[in-house]
Amino acid sequence: MKIPRPIEAALTVQRSRFYALLSPATTDAQAKALLAKRRRQKRKACHHCWACRWPDERGSVYEQARDDGEVGRPGLKLLEVLRRHDLEGVLVVSRVFGGVKLGPGGVGRAFAQVGEAAASKL
Repeated sequence: MKIPRPIEAALTVQRSRFYALLSPATTDAQAKALLAKRRRQKRKACHHCWACRWPDERGSVYEQARDDGEVGRPGLKLLEVLRRHDLEGVLVVSRVFGGVKLGPGGVGRAFAQVGEAAASKL
């Protein structure tokens, strides 16, 4: 399903704030422009993890995910959200560190939760 409009969600876990943006995109250029814009909007964020998914010109599904140096493979968790909901577009989650380390499992869960929160608004 194509994402019809940008959708946002937020989550706080042990003082760290996670901001999700689910947005339509069908090319790498659109995805990179969206990520650059998000980095400008959320300047205090220490990580901007993202995943994208859409059909390519051969009829296959193009997928990509990036962790931006964060532990817990959050990019893959975000890609799993897109797959589970069969969404086409980009999911970016920005984390503002709150001073408490969550560990790889906690980080992965938090990114997945805020991604799911955005997807559930469709």
